[in-house]
Amino acid sequence: MPTPGSPDQQLAEVRRRLLTAAAGTFIVFLVGVVGYTIIGRGQHRFLDSLYMTVITLTTVGYGEIIPMDDNPAGRVFTMVLLVFGMGILVYFASTVTAFFVEGQLEQVFWRKRMHKAIGELKEHVIVCGDRVVAAHVIDEMRRVRRSVVSVHPVGTAPPPVSTEGELLHVEGDPSDEEVLREAGIMRAAGLVAAMESDRENVLVTLTARQTNPIMRIVSMLVDPRTESKLRRAGADSVVSPFSIGGLRMASEMLRPAVVTFLDQMLRDRDRNLRIEEITVGRGSPAIGKRLGALHLNVIPGLLLLALVEAKEGRYHFKPTDDLVVAEEATLIVMGDPAAVGQLRERYGGQAYGAVPATMERPAPGRS
Repeated sequence: MPTPGSPDQQLAEVRRRLLTAAAGTFIVFLVGVVGYTIIGRGQHRFLDSLYMTVITLTTVGYGEIIPMDDNPAGRVFTMVLLVFGMGILVYFASTVTAFFVEGQLEQVFWRKRMHKAIGELKEHVIVCGDRVVAAHVIDEMRRVRRSVVSVHPVGTAPPPVSTEGELLHVEGDPSDEEVLREAGIMRAAGLVAAMESDRENVLVTLTARQTNPIMRIVSMLVDPRTESKLRRAGADSVVSPFSIGGLRMASEMLRPAVVTFLDQMLRDRDRNLRIEEITVGRGSPAIGKRLGALHLNVIPGLLLLALVEAKEGRYHFKPTDDLVVAEEATLIVMGDPAAVGQLRERYGGQAYGAVPATMERPAPGRS
């Protein structure tokens, strides 16, 4: 059964309106033909009755084949047919014009294609919101080649992204479970709640956590007093743009060279360097081996910064080659998307595979 507001339901609504308009028009012509056949007392052909119906409804004013001079009942029938039939014909014409001239039918089919594209995604990130923060999140995801789906409220436009390419998006209430399912929440790796208010972010976080208990959820925070509510609702991490902005301004004052380096690293379109993390999942060939045996430095454009142990969560900054890699350990590296993707495919194991139907594996960042 199609979900409310889904492309399948919209297409069904298009078909319903077109069929309703066509059925109404057919009934009007049928009534006209039968009526004029009765008025003509069966002395005229079917084509004559159809002709009278057409010239009446279109008001072209050609000569009458069936005489109406001495037929009051015929005149009354003609007036009634003209008044009610014209309304139905106008409705039919406006419906067809709306779908073919204004492009509504094309838009519905376009949304259906988008719905299909979203259905093919796995391990993508869902970003809820239509504001600037959501746009920056989406731009960053796309720069590092992560699949992303935008969910924005009804009546709003998708976030104003600056990256090129078509943005997969769903229009609907981000706190509605069916809308999140349309965005592929059961196959998603994570969700970002970047709505305008904390109340909306709490609702989105709660719905997402109840729908997909293992995914990672990051929520935007406006009022610091709401942080505990967001975490109780299921947010793995809570980010305050105002707090981050204050730290950035302090860094600009205290360590401008570091900030300049990070800005250039993030804005360099040729290298597109990022600090990323790769979880060593079940089945990874890296499990039980020493770091030196992985030959990470052989991968061009990749620099290993740290290793995080799975159980204790202890960081090993600039780890030595004799450190043994355990399952669920996290490698923190700096590199371009191609190098990071190569490392993830080589040693990520099942942590970055498809989410099984039983949802048994832990999501990134959760135990």
